[in-house]
Amino acid sequence: MNASTEALPVVVIGAGPIGLAAAAQLIERNIEPLVLEAGPAAASAVREWSHVRLFSTWSELVDPAAEKLLAPTGWVRPDGASYPSGGDWAELYLQPLADVLGHTVRYNATVTGVSRTGRDRVVDADREAQPFVVHVTGADGREERVRARAVIDASGTWSTPSPAGGSGLAALGEKSAADRITYRVPDLKDPQVRARYTGRRTAVIGSGASAFTALAYLADLAKSEDGAGTHGVWILRRGISGSTFGGGEADQLPARGALGLAAKAAVDQGHADAVTGFRTGAIERDGDGRLVLVGEDGHRLDAVDEVIVLTGFRPDLTFLDELRLGLDERLQAPTPLAPLIDPNQHSCGTVYPHGHRELSHPEPGVYLVGMKSYGRAPTFLAMTGYEQVRSIAAAIAGDLESADRVELTLPETGVCGGAGLFDAPAADQAEGAGCCAPAPALVQLSVGAPAAAAAEEAPAGGCCGS
Repeated sequence: MNASTEALPVVVIGAGPIGLAAAAQLIERNIEPLVLEAGPAAASAVREWSHVRLFSTWSELVDPAAEKLLAPTGWVRPDGASYPSGGDWAELYLQPLADVLGHTVRYNATVTGVSRTGRDRVVDADREAQPFVVHVTGADGREERVRARAVIDASGTWSTPSPAGGSGLAALGEKSAADRITYRVPDLKDPQVRARYTGRRTAVIGSGASAFTALAYLADLAKSEDGAGTHGVWILRRGISGSTFGGGEADQLPARGALGLAAKAAVDQGHADAVTGFRTGAIERDGDGRLVLVGEDGHRLDAVDEVIVLTGFRPDLTFLDELRLGLDERLQAPTPLAPLIDPNQHSCGTVYPHGHRELSHPEPGVYLVGMKSYGRAPTFLAMTGYEQVRSIAAAIAGDLESADRVELTLPETGVCGGAGLFDAPAADQAEGAGCCAPAPALVQLSVGAPAAAAAEEAPAGGCCGS
Protein backbone atom coordinates (compact mmCIF):
# COMPACT_ATOMS: atom_id res chain seq x y z
CA MET A 1 0.00 0.00 0.00
CA ASN A 2 1.50 3.32 -1.03
CA ALA A 3 1.72 6.51 1.03
CA SER A 4 -1.20 8.18 -0.72
CA THR A 5 -3.42 5.20 0.05
CA GLU A 6 -2.38 5.15 3.70
CA ALA A 7 -3.53 8.76 4.00
CA LEU A 8 -7.10 7.72 3.18
CA PRO A 9 -9.65 6.89 5.88
CA VAL A 10 -10.82 3.43 6.80
CA VAL A 11 -14.47 3.19 5.79
CA VAL A 12 -16.68 1.52 8.38
CA ILE A 13 -20.09 0.44 7.11
CA GLY A 14 -22.73 0.73 9.81
CA ALA A 15 -23.00 2.87 12.96
CA GLY A 16 -24.19 0.07 15.19
CA PRO A 17 -22.37 -1.17 18.29
CA ILE A 18 -19.57 -2.93 16.41
CA GLY A 19 -19.14 -0.26 13.72
CA LEU A 20 -18.86 2.50 16.31
CA ALA A 21 -16.43 0.38 18.35
CA ALA A 22 -14.34 -0.08 15.20
CA ALA A 23 -14.19 3.69 14.76
CA ALA A 24 -13.12 4.14 18.39
CA GLN A 25 -10.42 1.50 18.05
CA LEU A 26 -9.10 3.13 14.86
CA ILE A 27 -8.97 6.55 16.51
CA GLU A 28 -7.00 5.03 19.39
CA ARG A 29 -4.49 3.93 16.72
CA ASN A 30 -4.44 7.42 15.14
CA ILE A 31 -6.19 6.12 12.03
CA GLU A 32 -9.02 8.18 10.55
CA PRO A 33 -12.35 6.34 10.29
CA LEU A 34 -15.35 7.27 8.18
CA VAL A 35 -18.54 5.60 9.37
CA LEU A 36 -21.32 5.35 6.80
CA GLU A 37 -24.74 4.70 8.33
CA ALA A 38 -27.79 4.06 6.14
CA GLY A 39 -30.22 5.19 8.84
CA PRO A 40 -30.93 8.67 10.21
CA ALA A 41 -29.27 8.02 13.59
CA ALA A 42 -26.75 5.77 15.26
CA ALA A 43 -27.81 2.18 15.90
CA SER A 44 -30.79 2.36 13.56
CA ALA A 45 -31.19 -1.42 13.57
CA VAL A 46 -30.93 -1.66 17.37
CA ARG A 47 -33.67 0.95 17.68
CA GLU A 48 -36.02 -1.35 15.77
CA TRP A 49 -35.88 -3.80 18.66
CA SER A 50 -35.69 -1.11 21.33
CA HIS A 51 -38.40 -2.89 23.38
CA VAL A 52 -36.35 -6.07 23.79
CA ARG A 53 -34.02 -6.54 26.74
CA LEU A 54 -30.54 -7.90 26.11
CA PHE A 55 -29.19 -10.90 27.99
CA SER A 56 -25.78 -9.23 28.35
CA THR A 57 -25.24 -6.74 31.17
CA TRP A 58 -23.92 -3.22 30.70
CA SER A 59 -20.49 -4.44 31.79
CA GLU A 60 -20.38 -6.57 28.62
CA LEU A 61 -21.83 -4.02 26.22
CA VAL A 62 -19.37 -1.11 26.32
CA ASP A 63 -16.21 -1.20 24.22
CA PRO A 64 -13.09 -0.11 26.19
CA ALA A 65 -11.78 2.24 23.48
CA ALA A 66 -15.24 3.78 23.13
CA GLU A 67 -15.44 4.36 26.88
CA LYS A 68 -12.14 6.26 26.72
CA LEU A 69 -13.61 8.57 24.07
CA LEU A 70 -16.73 9.13 26.15
CA ALA A 71 -14.98 9.75 29.46
CA PRO A 72 -14.01 13.42 28.82
CA THR A 73 -17.68 14.25 28.19
CA GLY A 74 -18.61 13.17 31.71
CA TRP A 75 -20.30 10.01 30.46
CA VAL A 76 -20.70 7.36 33.14
CA ARG A 77 -21.44 3.76 32.31
CA PRO A 78 -24.81 2.60 33.69
CA ASP A 79 -24.88 0.00 36.43
CA GLY A 80 -22.70 -2.79 35.10
CA ALA A 81 -24.90 -5.52 36.57
CA SER A 82 -28.13 -4.30 34.96
CA TYR A 83 -29.65 -5.44 31.66
CA PRO A 84 -30.46 -2.66 29.17
CA SER A 85 -33.12 -2.81 26.52
CA GLY A 86 -32.18 -2.15 22.92
CA GLY A 87 -33.52 1.38 23.36
CA ASP A 88 -31.36 1.92 26.44
CA TRP A 89 -28.28 0.69 24.59
CA ALA A 90 -28.94 3.06 21.70
CA GLU A 91 -29.83 6.16 23.72
CA LEU A 92 -27.49 5.85 26.69
CA TYR A 93 -24.37 4.61 24.93
CA LEU A 94 -24.40 4.26 21.15
CA GLN A 95 -25.81 7.67 20.21
CA PRO A 96 -23.55 9.51 22.71
CA LEU A 97 -20.59 7.63 21.23
CA ALA A 98 -21.61 8.61 17.71
CA ASP A 99 -21.98 12.21 18.85
CA VAL A 100 -18.42 12.17 20.22
CA LEU A 101 -17.18 10.77 16.91
CA GLY A 102 -18.86 13.77 15.28
CA HIS A 103 -18.13 14.35 11.59
CA THR A 104 -16.57 10.90 11.21
CA VAL A 105 -20.11 9.47 11.24
CA ARG A 106 -22.35 10.19 8.24
CA TYR A 107 -26.06 9.34 8.38
CA ASN A 108 -28.47 8.55 5.53
CA ALA A 109 -25.47 7.21 3.62
CA THR A 110 -26.28 3.87 2.02
CA VAL A 111 -23.36 1.86 0.65
CA THR A 112 -24.35 0.36 -2.69
CA GLY A 113 -21.01 -1.06 -3.83
CA VAL A 114 -17.38 -1.63 -2.85
CA SER A 115 -14.49 -2.39 -5.19
CA ARG A 116 -10.84 -1.58 -5.90
CA THR A 117 -10.26 1.64 -7.82
CA GLY A 118 -10.09 0.80 -11.51
CA ARG A 119 -10.27 -2.95 -10.84
CA ASP A 120 -13.27 -5.22 -10.95
CA ARG A 121 -12.98 -8.60 -9.23
CA VAL A 122 -11.36 -10.16 -12.33
CA VAL A 123 -8.31 -7.92 -12.68
CA ASP A 124 -5.07 -8.93 -10.91
CA ALA A 125 -2.64 -6.27 -12.17
CA ASP A 126 -1.44 -3.96 -9.38
CA ARG A 127 -4.65 -4.74 -7.53
CA GLU A 128 -3.49 -4.55 -3.93
CA ALA A 129 -1.85 -1.18 -4.46
CA GLN A 130 -5.18 0.41 -5.40
CA PRO A 131 -7.39 2.01 -2.76
CA PHE A 132 -10.90 0.78 -2.22
CA VAL A 133 -13.73 2.73 -3.82
CA VAL A 134 -17.06 2.83 -2.00
CA HIS A 135 -20.23 3.93 -3.78
CA VAL A 136 -22.64 5.78 -1.51
CA THR A 137 -26.20 7.00 -2.07
CA GLY A 138 -27.61 9.77 0.12
CA ALA A 139 -31.18 10.34 1.28
CA ASP A 140 -31.76 12.67 -1.67
CA GLY A 141 -30.63 10.00 -4.12
CA ARG A 142 -27.36 11.75 -4.87
CA GLU A 143 -24.46 9.36 -5.52
CA GLU A 144 -20.78 9.73 -4.72
CA ARG A 145 -17.53 7.78 -4.52
CA VAL A 146 -15.47 7.53 -1.37
CA ARG A 147 -11.92 6.17 -1.43
CA ALA A 148 -10.56 4.16 1.47
CA ARG A 149 -7.41 2.40 2.60
CA ALA A 150 -9.47 -0.42 4.12
CA VAL A 151 -13.12 -1.35 4.56
CA ILE A 152 -14.74 -2.76 7.70
CA ASP A 153 -18.28 -3.98 7.02
CA ALA A 154 -20.26 -3.87 10.27
CA SER A 155 -23.64 -3.54 8.58
CA GLY A 156 -25.08 -6.57 10.35
CA THR A 157 -27.84 -8.83 9.10
CA TRP A 158 -30.96 -7.16 10.49
CA SER A 159 -32.29 -6.15 7.08
CA THR A 160 -32.20 -9.70 5.70
CA PRO A 161 -34.14 -12.10 7.95
CA SER A 162 -34.41 -15.74 6.93
CA PRO A 163 -37.81 -16.92 5.66
CA ALA A 164 -40.29 -19.35 7.17
CA GLY A 165 -39.63 -21.97 4.52
CA GLY A 166 -37.86 -25.04 5.87
CA SER A 167 -35.54 -25.30 2.86
CA GLY A 168 -34.08 -21.82 3.18
CA LEU A 169 -36.45 -20.44 0.55
CA ALA A 170 -39.65 -18.54 1.22
CA ALA A 171 -42.53 -20.93 1.72
CA LEU A 172 -45.06 -21.04 -1.07
CA GLY A 173 -47.54 -18.28 -0.32
CA GLU A 174 -45.30 -16.65 2.29
CA LYS A 175 -44.93 -13.40 0.38
CA SER A 176 -48.64 -13.08 -0.34
CA ALA A 177 -49.39 -13.62 3.36
CA ALA A 178 -47.08 -10.79 4.39
CA ASP A 179 -49.92 -8.85 6.03
CA ARG A 180 -50.11 -11.51 8.77
CA ILE A 181 -46.40 -12.30 9.11
CA THR A 182 -43.64 -10.48 10.98
CA TYR A 183 -39.95 -11.32 11.13
CA ARG A 184 -39.28 -9.42 14.35
CA VAL A 185 -40.17 -9.88 18.01
CA PRO A 186 -43.35 -7.79 18.37
CA ASP A 187 -43.54 -4.95 20.85
CA LEU A 188 -46.60 -5.93 22.85
CA LYS A 189 -46.41 -2.74 24.90
CA ASP A 190 -47.39 -0.81 21.80
CA PRO A 191 -51.23 -0.64 21.88
CA GLN A 192 -51.62 -1.19 18.13
CA VAL A 193 -49.23 -4.13 18.09
CA ARG A 194 -50.78 -5.57 21.23
CA ALA A 195 -54.24 -5.46 19.66
CA ARG A 196 -52.92 -7.45 16.69
CA TYR A 197 -52.06 -10.44 18.91
CA THR A 198 -54.60 -10.17 21.73
CA GLY A 199 -57.08 -13.04 21.70
CA ARG A 200 -55.37 -14.48 18.62
CA ARG A 201 -53.66 -17.75 17.84
CA THR A 202 -50.07 -17.00 16.79
CA ALA A 203 -47.45 -19.35 15.36
CA VAL A 204 -43.84 -18.70 16.38
CA ILE A 205 -41.33 -20.35 14.04
CA GLY A 206 -37.79 -20.62 15.40
CA SER A 207 -35.71 -22.11 18.17
CA GLY A 208 -33.35 -19.35 19.32
CA ALA A 209 -33.38 -16.51 21.82
CA SER A 210 -35.74 -14.42 19.70
CA ALA A 211 -38.30 -17.23 19.58
CA PHE A 212 -37.96 -17.73 23.34
CA THR A 213 -38.61 -14.02 23.83
CA ALA A 214 -41.68 -13.98 21.57
CA LEU A 215 -43.18 -16.97 23.37
CA ALA A 216 -42.57 -15.34 26.75
CA TYR A 217 -44.22 -12.13 25.52
CA LEU A 218 -47.27 -14.01 24.23
CA ALA A 219 -47.54 -15.91 27.51
CA ASP A 220 -47.45 -12.64 29.45
CA LEU A 221 -50.17 -11.27 27.18
CA ALA A 222 -52.29 -14.41 27.68
CA LYS A 223 -52.03 -13.99 31.46
CA SER A 224 -53.02 -10.31 31.39
CA GLU A 225 -56.52 -9.02 32.09
CA ASP A 226 -57.26 -8.34 28.42
CA GLY A 227 -55.38 -11.36 27.03
CA ALA A 228 -58.07 -14.04 27.11
CA GLY A 229 -57.85 -16.30 24.08
CA THR A 230 -54.24 -15.44 23.29
CA HIS A 231 -52.35 -18.60 22.41
CA GLY A 232 -49.03 -19.48 20.84
CA VAL A 233 -48.00 -22.37 18.61
CA TRP A 234 -44.27 -22.95 18.81
CA ILE A 235 -42.98 -24.57 15.65
CA LEU A 236 -39.60 -26.27 15.77
CA ARG A 237 -37.89 -27.86 12.80
CA ARG A 238 -36.29 -30.55 14.94
CA GLY A 239 -37.24 -32.57 17.99
CA ILE A 240 -36.96 -31.67 21.65
CA SER A 241 -33.52 -32.43 23.06
CA GLY A 242 -31.34 -31.34 25.96
CA SER A 243 -30.16 -28.26 24.07
CA THR A 244 -33.56 -27.05 22.88
CA PHE A 245 -34.04 -24.65 25.78
CA GLY A 246 -30.47 -23.42 26.02
CA GLY A 247 -28.18 -23.87 28.98
CA GLY A 248 -30.60 -22.95 31.74
CA GLU A 249 -28.86 -22.55 35.07
CA ALA A 250 -25.56 -23.75 33.54
CA ASP A 251 -25.37 -20.73 31.24
CA GLN A 252 -22.80 -18.22 32.44
CA LEU A 253 -25.10 -15.49 31.13
CA PRO A 254 -28.02 -16.09 33.53
CA ALA A 255 -30.53 -14.05 31.56
CA ARG A 256 -29.78 -16.04 28.41
CA GLY A 257 -30.29 -19.30 30.30
CA ALA A 258 -33.56 -18.07 31.80
CA LEU A 259 -34.99 -17.26 28.38
CA GLY A 260 -35.22 -20.88 27.30
CA LEU A 261 -36.81 -21.81 30.59
CA ALA A 262 -39.40 -19.06 30.08
CA ALA A 263 -40.30 -20.52 26.68
CA LYS A 264 -40.59 -23.97 28.21
CA ALA A 265 -42.82 -22.58 30.96
CA ALA A 266 -45.08 -20.94 28.36
CA VAL A 267 -45.82 -24.38 26.92
CA ASP A 268 -46.06 -26.14 30.26
CA GLN A 269 -48.54 -23.58 31.57
CA GLY A 270 -50.78 -24.02 28.55
CA HIS A 271 -50.13 -20.68 26.86
CA ALA A 272 -48.51 -22.31 23.83
CA ASP A 273 -48.31 -25.66 22.08
CA ALA A 274 -45.03 -27.07 20.79
CA VAL A 275 -44.97 -28.73 17.39
CA THR A 276 -41.72 -30.51 16.59
CA GLY A 277 -40.25 -31.84 13.35
CA PHE A 278 -42.22 -29.39 11.20
CA ARG A 279 -40.64 -27.76 8.17
CA THR A 280 -42.88 -25.19 6.55
CA GLY A 281 -43.39 -25.73 2.84
CA ALA A 282 -46.41 -23.52 2.18
CA ILE A 283 -48.62 -20.94 3.85
CA GLU A 284 -52.24 -20.94 2.72
CA ARG A 285 -55.32 -18.93 3.66
CA ASP A 286 -58.50 -20.62 4.77
CA GLY A 287 -62.00 -19.34 4.07
CA ASP A 288 -61.79 -16.90 6.98
CA GLY A 289 -58.48 -15.44 5.84
CA ARG A 290 -56.51 -17.18 8.57
CA LEU A 291 -53.21 -18.87 7.77
CA VAL A 292 -52.64 -22.60 7.50
CA LEU A 293 -49.06 -23.81 7.67
CA VAL A 294 -48.38 -26.81 5.47
CA GLY A 295 -45.29 -28.92 6.04
CA GLU A 296 -42.93 -29.99 3.28
CA ASP A 297 -44.32 -33.50 3.89
CA GLY A 298 -47.90 -32.28 3.38
CA HIS A 299 -48.80 -32.21 7.09
CA ARG A 300 -51.24 -29.37 7.83
CA LEU A 301 -51.52 -27.50 11.10
CA ASP A 302 -54.64 -25.88 12.50
CA ALA A 303 -55.18 -22.32 11.27
CA VAL A 304 -53.52 -19.39 13.03
CA ASP A 305 -54.22 -15.68 12.93
CA GLU A 306 -50.62 -14.46 12.89
CA VAL A 307 -47.16 -15.86 12.23
CA ILE A 308 -43.91 -14.66 13.82
CA VAL A 309 -40.92 -15.94 11.84
CA LEU A 310 -37.72 -15.94 13.88
CA THR A 311 -35.51 -18.31 11.93
CA GLY A 312 -32.37 -16.22 12.00
CA PHE A 313 -30.74 -13.81 9.59
CA ARG A 314 -28.40 -13.96 6.64
CA PRO A 315 -25.83 -11.47 5.33
CA ASP A 316 -26.48 -9.12 2.44
CA LEU A 317 -23.42 -9.60 0.23
CA THR A 318 -24.75 -7.91 -2.91
CA PHE A 319 -22.83 -4.65 -2.49
CA LEU A 320 -19.58 -6.58 -1.93
CA ASP A 321 -19.87 -8.51 -5.16
CA GLU A 322 -16.79 -6.93 -6.80
CA LEU A 323 -14.53 -7.94 -3.92
CA ARG A 324 -12.72 -11.24 -3.59
CA LEU A 325 -14.21 -12.68 -0.43
CA GLY A 326 -13.35 -16.04 1.06
CA LEU A 327 -16.64 -17.29 2.50
CA ASP A 328 -17.70 -20.68 3.75
CA GLU A 329 -20.15 -22.23 1.30
CA ARG A 330 -22.60 -23.10 4.06
CA LEU A 331 -22.55 -20.29 6.58
CA GLN A 332 -21.40 -17.42 4.32
CA ALA A 333 -18.93 -16.56 7.10
CA PRO A 334 -15.18 -16.02 6.56
CA THR A 335 -13.66 -19.41 5.78
CA PRO A 336 -11.23 -19.58 8.76
CA LEU A 337 -13.99 -18.57 11.19
CA ALA A 338 -16.67 -20.96 9.97
CA PRO A 339 -15.47 -24.14 11.73
CA LEU A 340 -15.63 -22.34 15.07
CA ILE A 341 -19.29 -21.39 14.73
CA ASP A 342 -20.78 -24.10 12.47
CA PRO A 343 -24.02 -25.36 14.10
CA ASN A 344 -23.72 -28.55 12.03
CA GLN A 345 -20.80 -29.44 14.28
CA HIS A 346 -21.74 -28.08 17.67
CA SER A 347 -24.34 -26.06 19.55
CA CYS A 348 -21.88 -24.37 21.88
CA GLY A 349 -22.20 -20.61 21.91
CA THR A 350 -18.69 -20.18 23.29
CA VAL A 351 -16.50 -19.24 20.33
CA TYR A 352 -12.77 -18.90 20.76
CA PRO A 353 -11.96 -15.17 20.57
CA HIS A 354 -10.78 -14.35 17.10
CA GLY A 355 -9.46 -11.42 15.15
CA HIS A 356 -7.92 -10.24 11.92
CA ARG A 357 -6.53 -13.59 10.77
CA GLU A 358 -9.83 -15.45 11.03
CA LEU A 359 -11.62 -12.48 9.46
CA SER A 360 -9.25 -11.88 6.54
CA HIS A 361 -10.16 -12.51 2.91
CA PRO A 362 -8.30 -13.06 -0.35
CA GLU A 363 -8.93 -9.32 -0.84
CA PRO A 364 -6.51 -7.75 1.69
CA GLY A 365 -7.90 -4.85 3.69
CA VAL A 366 -11.57 -5.84 3.74
CA TYR A 367 -13.20 -7.29 6.85
CA LEU A 368 -16.70 -8.46 7.72
CA VAL A 369 -17.24 -7.97 11.46
CA GLY A 370 -19.96 -8.24 14.05
CA MET A 371 -23.06 -10.27 13.32
CA LYS A 372 -22.27 -10.16 9.61
CA SER A 373 -19.03 -12.06 10.20
CA TYR A 374 -21.10 -14.98 11.50
CA GLY A 375 -23.00 -15.26 8.22
CA ARG A 376 -25.98 -17.48 8.97
CA ALA A 377 -24.70 -18.76 12.31
CA PRO A 378 -26.44 -17.64 15.53
CA THR A 379 -25.34 -16.77 19.07
CA PHE A 380 -23.25 -13.65 18.55
CA LEU A 381 -22.13 -11.55 21.52
CA ALA A 382 -21.18 -7.88 21.48
CA MET A 383 -17.98 -8.75 23.32
CA THR A 384 -16.97 -10.94 20.38
CA GLY A 385 -17.38 -8.03 17.98
CA TYR A 386 -15.43 -5.66 20.18
CA GLU A 387 -12.50 -8.08 20.23
CA GLN A 388 -12.75 -8.49 16.45
CA VAL A 389 -12.40 -4.78 15.73
CA ARG A 390 -9.68 -4.30 18.36
CA SER A 391 -7.59 -6.90 16.55
CA ILE A 392 -8.39 -5.49 13.10
CA ALA A 393 -7.49 -1.93 14.07
CA ALA A 394 -4.16 -3.19 15.43
CA ALA A 395 -3.53 -5.11 12.20
CA ILE A 396 -4.31 -2.08 10.02
CA ALA A 397 -1.89 -0.07 12.17
CA GLY A 398 0.80 -2.72 11.61
CA ASP A 399 0.88 -3.90 15.23
CA LEU A 400 0.60 -7.62 14.55
CA GLU A 401 1.73 -8.58 18.04
CA SER A 402 -1.34 -6.91 19.52
CA ALA A 403 -3.57 -8.00 16.64
CA ASP A 404 -2.73 -11.66 17.26
CA ARG A 405 -3.12 -11.46 21.03
CA VAL A 406 -6.29 -12.83 22.62
CA GLU A 407 -7.74 -10.31 25.06
CA LEU A 408 -11.15 -11.79 25.81
CA THR A 409 -12.76 -14.68 27.68
CA LEU A 410 -16.34 -15.37 26.67
CA PRO A 411 -19.03 -16.77 28.98
CA GLU A 412 -20.11 -20.34 28.27
CA THR A 413 -23.67 -21.17 27.27
CA GLY A 414 -23.87 -24.43 29.16
CA VAL A 415 -24.91 -26.07 25.87
CA CYS A 416 -21.80 -27.70 24.45
CA GLY A 417 -22.87 -31.23 23.69
CA GLY A 418 -22.33 -31.52 19.96
CA ALA A 419 -26.03 -31.31 19.06
CA GLY A 420 -26.10 -30.28 15.43
CA LEU A 421 -28.85 -28.64 13.43
CA PHE A 422 -31.08 -31.69 13.19
CA ASP A 423 -29.81 -34.01 15.90
CA ALA A 424 -32.39 -35.36 18.31
CA PRO A 425 -32.43 -38.21 20.82
CA ALA A 426 -33.67 -41.46 19.39
CA ALA A 427 -36.71 -41.33 21.66
CA ASP A 428 -37.83 -38.15 19.92
CA GLN A 429 -37.81 -39.71 16.47
CA ALA A 430 -40.97 -41.34 15.23
CA GLU A 431 -40.50 -44.65 13.42
CA GLY A 432 -39.95 -44.04 9.74
CA ALA A 433 -39.22 -40.36 10.21
CA GLY A 434 -35.90 -40.65 8.40
CA CYS A 435 -32.38 -39.78 9.47
CA CYS A 436 -32.52 -36.04 9.78
CA ALA A 437 -35.63 -34.94 11.63
CA PRO A 438 -38.48 -36.33 13.70
CA ALA A 439 -41.95 -36.57 12.21
CA PRO A 440 -44.20 -33.61 13.02
CA ALA A 441 -45.67 -34.03 16.48
CA LEU A 442 -47.48 -32.01 19.13
CA VAL A 443 -45.34 -32.24 22.25
CA GLN A 444 -46.45 -31.77 25.84
CA LEU A 445 -43.70 -30.53 28.14
CA SER A 446 -43.32 -30.65 31.89
CA VAL A 447 -41.46 -27.98 33.82
CA GLY A 448 -40.48 -28.67 37.39
CA ALA A 449 -40.41 -26.08 40.12
CA PRO A 450 -36.69 -25.21 39.78
CA ALA A 451 -37.02 -24.49 36.07
CA ALA A 452 -40.16 -22.44 36.52
CA ALA A 453 -38.49 -20.40 39.23
CA ALA A 454 -35.53 -19.69 36.97
CA ALA A 455 -37.86 -18.62 34.21
CA GLU A 456 -39.53 -16.11 36.47
CA GLU A 457 -36.17 -14.53 37.21
CA ALA A 458 -35.57 -13.56 33.60
CA PRO A 459 -35.19 -9.81 33.07
CA ALA A 460 -38.34 -8.13 31.84
CA GLY A 461 -38.67 -8.63 28.14
CA GLY A 462 -36.10 -11.39 27.92
CA CYS A 463 -33.52 -10.71 25.23
CA CYS A 464 -32.73 -10.97 21.64
CA GLY A 465 -29.51 -9.47 20.72
CA SER A 466 -26.28 -9.67 22.44
